[in-house]
Amino acid sequence: MALGFVVVALAAGCAQTPPAPPVPVAPPAVAQPAPPKPPRIGLALGGGAARGFAHVGVIQVLEEAGLKPDLVAGTSAGSLVAALYASGRNAAQLQQAAEAMDEAAFADWTLPLFNRGMLRGEALARYVNAQVGHKLLEQMAMPIGILATRLDTGEGVLFQRGDTGTAVRASSAVPAVFLPVKIAGSEYVDGGLVSPVPVRYARQMGADFVIAVDISSAPEGNPSGDPLQILLQTFAIMGKSLNRWELKEADLVVRPSLVGMSGADFASRRRAIEAGRAAMQRALPQLRAALAAATK
Repeated sequence: MALGFVVVALAAGCAQTPPAPPVPVAPPAVAQPAPPKPPRIGLALGGGAARGFAHVGVIQVLEEAGLKPDLVAGTSAGSLVAALYASGRNAAQLQQAAEAMDEAAFADWTLPLFNRGMLRGEALARYVNAQVGHKLLEQMAMPIGILATRLDTGEGVLFQRGDTGTAVRASSAVPAVFLPVKIAGSEYVDGGLVSPVPVRYARQMGADFVIAVDISSAPEGNPSGDPLQILLQTFAIMGKSLNRWELKEADLVVRPSLVGMSGADFASRRRAIEAGRAAMQRALPQLRAALAAATK
């Protein structure tokens, strides 16, 4: 009886389904490192009146090299070029605008009775708004900042919203030449009083890599007795001092060769554009190497 039970038990055991073979477990996936993120490029365009045409040449070379800034900041003449560029104009269109620009259209003289400045600046604001299609600063094709100086406190204020023409007018309001510009109850004058090339403000806007274009003029001997020439010489001296530390914050400084060209020399606009092109072409190898290093 016992033997029969054992035989039955063994037969039952042999009839059971064999255990499933072990299933190999895939090793955990190794996370792939994210591709390096290119730095956010900011273009800081400095002031210098008619010398500002050089900014057009700089932008032309950047465009030809396939390098497009992510944002732009401008002071004074640089604010005008920045506004046209940020509105969506390409390099060829910027040159067309530069060549067609008639500085006489900005000459809206004030009455002697109200001579805190010789020019009102309203014509400049109208010109800018027409050129950008009446877009507000926040409606531009790329982020833009326009620097002006608050007259009562002396602090720099970066305009990134609101009427584009008014912001450019404020940024360009050289004291004693243009009337101060009233915005929201405060008066503003030329941004070059606090930052001739707005490098710090491009950083403030989020730039990781700043290309600074310095078109300031060096002081050149004793100016004539013309009050305007004395004023421009004063600005040149002040700008030289400010730029000593402002430009240290830039990753690349481009200096077009504009020796002998004054800020009032609108007839030399083509020379200024070519100077901007030449300076940017010389700086391209350094720019490419710096961007490659910043991307690793």
